[in-house]
Amino acid sequence: MGNQNIRNVAIIAHVDHGKTTLVDQLIKQSKLFRENQEMNTRFMDSNDLERERGITILAKNISLNYRDTKINVIDTPGHSDFGGQVERVLNLADGALLLVDAAEGPLPQTRFVLDKALALGLKIIVVVNKVDRPDARAKEVLDEVLELFMDLNATDEQINFPVLYASGRDGWATDDLDNGSRDSIVPLMDAMIDHIPPPPVQEGAVQMQISTLDYNDYVGRIGIGRVNRGVLNLNEPLVLIKRDGRTVNANIKQIFTFQGIERKDVESVECGDLCAVVGIEGIDISDTIASAEQPEAMPPIAVDEPTLSMMFRVNDSPFFGRDGKFISSRHIRERLFKEAERDVAIRIEDTGTDAFNVSGRGILHLSVLIENMRREGYELTITQPQVIFKTIDGVKHEPIEELTVDSPDGCTGKIIELVGLRKGEMIKMEQRGTRQFLQFMIPTRGIIGLRSKVMNVSAGQAIMSHRFDSYAPHKGEIPSRINGVLVSMGEGKAIPYAIDGLQQRGIFFIEPGDDTYEGMIVGEHCKEGDLEVNVQREKKLSNMRAAGSDRNMKIAPAQKMSLEEALEYIDDDEYVETTPHFVRLRKKYLNELERKRMRYAKAKEDGTYVENK
Repeated sequence: MGNQNIRNVAIIAHVDHGKTTLVDQLIKQSKLFRENQEMNTRFMDSNDLERERGITILAKNISLNYRDTKINVIDTPGHSDFGGQVERVLNLADGALLLVDAAEGPLPQTRFVLDKALALGLKIIVVVNKVDRPDARAKEVLDEVLELFMDLNATDEQINFPVLYASGRDGWATDDLDNGSRDSIVPLMDAMIDHIPPPPVQEGAVQMQISTLDYNDYVGRIGIGRVNRGVLNLNEPLVLIKRDGRTVNANIKQIFTFQGIERKDVESVECGDLCAVVGIEGIDISDTIASAEQPEAMPPIAVDEPTLSMMFRVNDSPFFGRDGKFISSRHIRERLFKEAERDVAIRIEDTGTDAFNVSGRGILHLSVLIENMRREGYELTITQPQVIFKTIDGVKHEPIEELTVDSPDGCTGKIIELVGLRKGEMIKMEQRGTRQFLQFMIPTRGIIGLRSKVMNVSAGQAIMSHRFDSYAPHKGEIPSRINGVLVSMGEGKAIPYAIDGLQQRGIFFIEPGDDTYEGMIVGEHCKEGDLEVNVQREKKLSNMRAAGSDRNMKIAPAQKMSLEEALEYIDDDEYVETTPHFVRLRKKYLNELERKRMRYAKAKEDGTYVENK
């Protein structure tokens, strides 16, 4: 197959605009499966966590054969926290399908991914997806996309983009919304071949950059990338040029190209095609595989800096070691540094005190890492997320994000008030049918814990998304959690009788019968300040009975938090404890006497301590 018969296409969009569903239809209509073979929906979301959450976390690629042309399709994540994946894999592509929801229009991540694609000079095909929605407004959305291209300073050639209208779920695409046929996805495949250029042919010594990694228990680490120059041959003497400039000999044992949903073992790969290489020890993202005779490194892959950090600590609670297999700092350290090799958007700093400072793109980005570690058998405690500040020209700066909220009419005022309290500034408000589209600029600190409050005031109907925009001077103090917490004063199982008697004190996070320990957070106090409670108190049994002394217990269901909600909820003197089967909240200092000492020391340091006379 010649170089002219290859197309490398990335599919980019905001989260939930239909990328993976569209890929499903491309796979189905390309007949990569037999007629009698069953195919899962969202086939590319093969990871357990991806299928549970309904989002793409890892970028993946397949190939389609159509009109004697091999089309390498790369499915990318849509959530801004996984932007590092998008930045890496766009280097593999020569063009991109920009999917935009026909009702929601361009959202923050649409802007982010389009900006990166335009900067790399990729040819863009705009696909207005979900045009079968009852609230679709395809023509208006297309105008908004055109404005977005102009805002991002696209060239005249880039602005002259082809447009298709599609329904990924129903499996059709057309270039004529009013009169086009709606029976197949073929017009989209035609557009990829006709409008996206083949990869440029560069003669000379072989050069290939690793953009993503895979792992296999039998062969170890697998490097995936694109041959940028020359031809990659299995038996040719090669070297691996690391990010820091070091050169080591590389011995490739196998080369695979992508053939449909499988990998095909080959002897050589021509310039412009994507492939996976097996057998090179210590291969990392951004490394260059080059000819031993002419070793020449490619520029390192540029990735935006992290904006949020958390401290990952050894679990030192009384229940330490009960649930997990990997509990020591050595295990946690190995796992975190292994993750940093795979994910270039994560930074790990070893503090030397059984704690590791982990920085990433957002709470979801880091919580996916924590969730994977939990499932692998790790126990750890995590501190409150901290924003990464910068000093620019002697002034303290903090990350600012573009926040969009699509909400029902009735709760718009409450949402604006909530965002205003967190130093957010509204820059756009637009009526869309019975809903309002709100756009704000808000510090990253203000977004932590905001989602649950917005969901509460909108009865779960608001759609909220955000992306990093820039650094700006510090906006001042942002109010933290107002209510205190209910803290267990002893160890043992929670007793229904005790919980029933304490329900007026607040909302509980635990069910009767759950194991608790001293210093564990069991609920939210209804007032300011923490309250120690005895959830292990049992009813005294005696042979005396009186009418009305036995009350019927009516215990409200516990408020269960997801891992992200728990991380957003905790204060600076609290931890989230994660084990394979439990997510618990706890105080940093488990003993009340220790907590009083720390409050006293902090008050003296702040100058707020008033001595009683």
